[in-house]
Amino acid sequence: MMIKAVSALAGLFMACSSVATAADPTDTAAYDLLFKQGTLDAIEKGSVLNYSRDVTNTLVPAAAQRDTGTIEMTLAGGTPPEARLQFLQGEKHRALGAFPASVGNPVIMYFVETVVRDMAESAGGSPFYIRNRVKEALISPADITEADGDVTVVIWPFEGDPNAARMNGFGALKLTVIMSEEVPGWYRSLSAEAGEAYGSMMVFEGVAE
Repeated sequence: MMIKAVSALAGLFMACSSVATAADPTDTAAYDLLFKQGTLDAIEKGSVLNYSRDVTNTLVPAAAQRDTGTIEMTLAGGTPPEARLQFLQGEKHRALGAFPASVGNPVIMYFVETVVRDMAESAGGSPFYIRNRVKEALISPADITEADGDVTVVIWPFEGDPNAARMNGFGALKLTVIMSEEVPGWYRSLSAEAGEAYGSMMVFEGVAE
């Protein structure tokens, strides 16, 4: 299910990219940073980028336990090279999908799609509506700051949404992504917060070969 969801999201983001290209460049700055291309160009084939994922969920506590673990992004050889994602939790391994490495690090797509899925599962509502709102937010003006070589993008996908009050706390959902040229794969951390109801934090832990 997650493989199909992330693949579908990749298609949505490609469509978003064409819209963003035609829009005001100041409005697409966040999108261009979040989905930066070439972020895997300097990574050696066979390398594995490790990310921890820690989830809290007061609405569906079992989901937090299910989704806390390690994400591995393996840069596989071949023509064209692929970026392969898998989820690890103890002895469990689950493939999450393979993507063209030329597009960039697919960890961002996995992060966004898991937040969409978690929100739909926890708060109810249509995942299509949630995904579309998030997609719109990604190509809209966002809070962007720079400090000590890090670039931080903050987005509130449901700010001003007429249905926000019925989202069981997710109406206040805040997405924060910290990126740096000094971090292999570009992403230092990716987090989602919805008050006391939900939290998801992915942190880059290192590279293995």
